[in-house]
Amino acid sequence: MNRTRLFGTGPVDGRRGRGVAAVLAALLTAGALTAAAPAAQGQNARTETPVVSTSPVTEVTESVVRVKVPLPTSFGARPAACDWLSYLRYRSVDGPASSADADRILVAQPGILEGAGAFDSVARNTVARAAEQGRHIEFWALDRRSNCLEDRTGIASGDQHTAVDYYYRGKKVDGRTFAGYAGNGELGWMAKLGIEQTVRDQYDLLTAELPDQGLRKRKVLCGGHSLGGVITGYFAAADFDGNRATTADAGYQQCAGYFALDTTVSTSLADLSGSIPDDTNLPDIGLGYGVVQAGLDTGVLSRTLSAPVLLNPETMTLLGIAGLGAVRNPSAEADLPSYLPSNVNVEATNRFLFSKDAAAFLTGSPAVKDFRLTNAAVLGALLDDNSVPLAFLQSSVGFFDGGPIVDKSFPVANGGSQQPGLYGTAYKAIPDQPHGPLYTWRNYDRVGDPDDPRYRSADGTPFTGADKEVTDVQELARSLAEQPLDFTEQYFPTKLVTDIQLSTSPQVKRLVVHPDGLKANPTLTVLAGDGLLAGRVPADLHPVVADGYQHLDVLTAAAAQNNGRPEPVSTNLAAFTR
Repeated sequence: MNRTRLFGTGPVDGRRGRGVAAVLAALLTAGALTAAAPAAQGQNARTETPVVSTSPVTEVTESVVRVKVPLPTSFGARPAACDWLSYLRYRSVDGPASSADADRILVAQPGILEGAGAFDSVARNTVARAAEQGRHIEFWALDRRSNCLEDRTGIASGDQHTAVDYYYRGKKVDGRTFAGYAGNGELGWMAKLGIEQTVRDQYDLLTAELPDQGLRKRKVLCGGHSLGGVITGYFAAADFDGNRATTADAGYQQCAGYFALDTTVSTSLADLSGSIPDDTNLPDIGLGYGVVQAGLDTGVLSRTLSAPVLLNPETMTLLGIAGLGAVRNPSAEADLPSYLPSNVNVEATNRFLFSKDAAAFLTGSPAVKDFRLTNAAVLGALLDDNSVPLAFLQSSVGFFDGGPIVDKSFPVANGGSQQPGLYGTAYKAIPDQPHGPLYTWRNYDRVGDPDDPRYRSADGTPFTGADKEVTDVQELARSLAEQPLDFTEQYFPTKLVTDIQLSTSPQVKRLVVHPDGLKANPTLTVLAGDGLLAGRVPADLHPVVADGYQHLDVLTAAAAQNNGRPEPVSTNLAAFTR
């Protein structure tokens, strides 16, 4: 059976690699197919807790808000934490305390395998930019309900060794022991967690936090990143009281406008065509809605998007652990690769991400722990577009430094005329001297400086340049390690993606009650110039293009850019709030 490869922070390109790359992509994706909630009741139905951050954007304050909105009883047994909705609230330090008094509120839906913490940089930069112009706005970064399953205790300790000991060695932190990652059999309630409940959750959260519908219509801007744009489309077209004749409850009546970050606001994946492998489109392979739902209900199909290696809850946790080192001491020599215990997932993930060629991948030599790397270089190796081979995980945070650098030809070689979209178009590089010099990380704003070695590929092409680097590695590390709500989403509900892929089925089509709602409000579309959708978004959307940006950069880019111009994503979002 073909299975969806729609995982990560957005849909991936449908063009496939060949040979070992195609086989590896198949291995990575094995096992990953792709009523109204009652109102919150009783006391303590809402909590708000300040978030301490080392971000240099000090004119913005952050808090984590949790609102009790229980799921319908039909969902069955689930952890108590999953009857709460959560979001990160960003606002000006000298702005109003009440959200209702803000000038505007941007409400953002994350993409696939993405949590609220991923919005930290763009949220802070947008709020700060609007404040410079005399407006006090708020930015709400939503966590989907499924993020309730994540245990951040080890990462919240602030120490890498403590975190590794917590997640791998059974050691307690604050009296708590890690219970392990949830398996498919424990996630029966998630079989029903699809697009209908996702947009209902957003509506219930908005009405709980901002009870006045007229205020929501005047002040709230609805949007998202990657798949979050499609979720926003369904929200805009939805009807929440069951009566299409009454429109005050319609999704589009909760928003004054829409924003799309490297995506489009739509109720289908049509604008993202080419981002999904053609042979994994569920309707085309004959799986109807009922068959898919039965598979989810019985557990025959995985209830969350996961893979045996690389893309699973354990690996998502490792990103946060790597971020800890880069936050606390970026220039210190990392011991994380050697301190982590070895298992199949860790070993295979390390080989995939840090093998120079197919021989190194197959033999495991040289391994990542054979190289001397700083903590910042470890994080860069995991997420930089010149290192990580998966395009939907890429950001532009700088480049390796400190020793010989060569082409990374695995899983695909540099310089091909048709670089597979799954792997991105940036040339990949890797340190070349194990047991040698300490490899450091040249941050985004030091690329192109007079002391930059300007490393080149074997064909003479520069691996990168100042115009291709936009994200501060320290800011990225803070987003991964400091946020109480995760940067990633460890348990993404499969039903959310299968519902959208089966958008022509009667069960999903009925949710689009107000199709004109998608055009009922102004829309801002911002695209990553080197991202997944580059050159493929309809021109009539008049998109703003952020040159040199990758898919994640629209969320993580630094306020100060190498070209001396204002950061385009936050600048345009702030302008959109006027």
